[in-house]
Amino acid sequence: MNIYDKANELAKALKESQEVEDITSAMKLVDADPDSKRMLDDFRIRQNTVQQRMMSGDMPAPEEMEQMEKLFETLSQNLNIRRLFEAERRLSVIIQDVNKIISDSLQHLYGPTE
Repeated sequence: MNIYDKANELAKALKESQEVEDITSAMKLVDADPDSKRMLDDFRIRQNTVQQRMMSGDMPAPEEMEQMEKLFETLSQNLNIRRLFEAERRLSVIIQDVNKIISDSLQHLYGPTE
């Protein structure tokens, strides 16, 4: 068994999944509405900036995080953006589950955790 072949099969299965199809459909709807697209693009830029700062050890102030949460809630009022966020969340759950399956399969190498 070639691990890379299996990884490519998994990648293909993910790419062809209902979750990816749902994200693609939702993105088309968001892209078709200039206001929705602009709001989402602005949010993604801010979100990426905050995430990059966090990865470098610069934790944002609680007020900034609260502001991001409020912005997320506001965006979620838009049906097409909410549909996109929900589809992205479902795909994220699958990716987390796959990562856990892989990690669990190697747990015997490192012994039991407590």
